[in-house]
Amino acid sequence: MKQYCVKPIGWIRVTETGMSIELEKAYRPALEAIDGFSHLNVIWWFSDFDTEEARSVLTVPRPYRKAPEQMGILATRSPVRPNPIALSTVQVCGLDHSTGTIEIAWIDAHDGSPVIDIKPYTPSMDRVESPGVPDWCAHWPGNIETSGEFDWSDEFEF
Repeated sequence: MKQYCVKPIGWIRVTETGMSIELEKAYRPALEAIDGFSHLNVIWWFSDFDTEEARSVLTVPRPYRKAPEQMGILATRSPVRPNPIALSTVQVCGLDHSTGTIEIAWIDAHDGSPVIDIKPYTPSMDRVESPGVPDWCAHWPGNIETSGEFDWSDEFEF
């Protein structure tokens, strides 16, 4: 089996004052012309869950209250996965090219999580007008803007 080498281009930073992405100095030129994008797709590594045990989990008991009793890990957004890769869409709040810092509104990552790649969010490539979802999650918010107002605590089994 061929092995792949993934190198972080930066790190998620979570502090009392906010969240940001800090790019390694070598990758700062890659921010050229990213100005003007309100959102980015951030591909990052669930480093806290990168263990042989976590990578071997293929099915889990229902993590969502209205979901089927047993679910394949690929049907969840769990950090426990065969390859602990995460994809999050983030809102850009500020950008400093000289320090390689992208201030973001929020991301579901821990401080120090490695960033693998960043891509601009473009509706023509990333937005699905009417996506299909299973009945058990059809009542979830239809977009990221209203997701923050949703009572997610009532959705999870943990």
